[in-house]
Amino acid sequence: MTGSDLKNWPILSLLEKDFVKELSSVLIFGLGNEALMVTKDDAVYALGNNASGCLGTGDGHSTLYPVKIEALFQKGIKSFAFGIGPHVLALTAKGEVYSWGHNGYCELGNGSSNQGSTPTKVASNFEEKAIISVACGSHHSLALTEDGEVYGWGQNTCGQVGSGISTNQNTPRKINSVLAGKKIVQIACGQTSSMALTSNGEVYAWGNNSVGQLGIGTYINQLSPNKVAGLTGVVIDKVICGYGHAMALSDEGDLYVWGGNGYGQLGLGSKSNACQPVKLSMAEMGRVSDIAAVHSNHISAALAEGGKVFMWGQCRGQSVTTPTATPLLYLHDVLACYSTPPVMHEPLVLYAQDETSILDCLRQAFDDPASSDLTIQVQGKPIHVHKAVLKIRCQYFRSMFQEHWTENNQSIIEHDEFSHDVYKSFLRYLYTDEVDLPSENALELLYLANAYFETQLKRKCVQMIKRGITVNNVAFLYKTAIEYNAQELEDFCFKFALNHMTAVTQTAHFGKLDEATLKTFIAKAAHAGAFKT
Repeated sequence: MTGSDLKNWPILSLLEKDFVKELSSVLIFGLGNEALMVTKDDAVYALGNNASGCLGTGDGHSTLYPVKIEALFQKGIKSFAFGIGPHVLALTAKGEVYSWGHNGYCELGNGSSNQGSTPTKVASNFEEKAIISVACGSHHSLALTEDGEVYGWGQNTCGQVGSGISTNQNTPRKINSVLAGKKIVQIACGQTSSMALTSNGEVYAWGNNSVGQLGIGTYINQLSPNKVAGLTGVVIDKVICGYGHAMALSDEGDLYVWGGNGYGQLGLGSKSNACQPVKLSMAEMGRVSDIAAVHSNHISAALAEGGKVFMWGQCRGQSVTTPTATPLLYLHDVLACYSTPPVMHEPLVLYAQDETSILDCLRQAFDDPASSDLTIQVQGKPIHVHKAVLKIRCQYFRSMFQEHWTENNQSIIEHDEFSHDVYKSFLRYLYTDEVDLPSENALELLYLANAYFETQLKRKCVQMIKRGITVNNVAFLYKTAIEYNAQELEDFCFKFALNHMTAVTQTAHFGKLDEATLKTFIAKAAHAGAFKT
């Protein structure tokens, strides 16, 4: 994914484009109102509400703009996990774990229950073993070592720490029992439950089981790991947890579900809970290649054959009980667009520094003489473009480059109807879908957009023009909007003029309105009550 794929996350909307270009990964957590960002130069930034000091900035201040987390600079952060307190775990490339945020249940693993506003390295209970993965439930934490051992700490009222007792654990403790001697390759947390996947594809679960989220055939909480026997004979590649449900993906692309189903999050076509794994019907999805869920909500998502993304469960307040195809491209987009709260199931990793997206390539290709096959000369200045791009993006050029046009075989075309800056901005828009032009040039660009039948560009121009409307120019802009059938701009200008009627009628532009336009304006103003006494 690229920086442009962050557009579905509102909390990131104020980020500067240059800053976004430097990001390597992002995590949205909390209530969708907190974010952690890692840059390509190994710095970590945070923004958002800062509940319980979860931004790690050392204070309790919220922020709309990125603030650097000094304690994590140059630590090689490769992943994060979060609880709903919220508390946060950060994992480094060296296998170290840092924690901060809410700590009322000892979920930070630092031996206390005091809130932590600054990242602190988790105590050395891991016996100097490198950690390769971390996971969080609402108020408990898990860590997986490189040799396949699992450690747990934090809230343990339901046995979610896996210690065999139900008291909170204030430092990491190895989970033994049936996991002893087994190599664990993946861990996952529900709200108050935990799961582990072994190297041979077996699933073990422990903790809260009130809605069958452990998948062991009962609704009894478990203080120690239990094998999910209903998956015997199936090799599981990935297991994940929602708030109170779980999903497991087999090496053959089959999907198994169990647990709470009050919102249809199991995808079985009903709202009945299931206390043991049920194989989901794959008729519409086909083979599944990836799945997503998060302990903060009740939504499920899957990436299926042909790159199709499906969702089900609690989707924007609705209960969707069967997998439903979406127009989305990524599992992250399901969580951004449909889940409540909109948080990420895992950090979103952006393209590495040496990779570029198709949009980046198009931006770089614009006005590049090395790759262009057409030069458009405007006011004697060349603009280097590509016929294929112009044909794809613009009806005007699509018609121009039909075989019977002589221009089709030319490498240089001259245009002098519009200024160089405006025409270049228009061509750049065809490559980037963005307008980089001062607002004073927006009217000329509107003329161009109207002449070339570019409806979307007309809307962008209207927005730019609306921001520059004054008493002195509103009559002129009102007339222009009528001429170019820009209804939104016409309505805006009329309302503005109505609110400043006396001043507007005394301007030079109002005096120059033609008779038909003036009569229409007066009639509309009268209908709106401008002349009532």
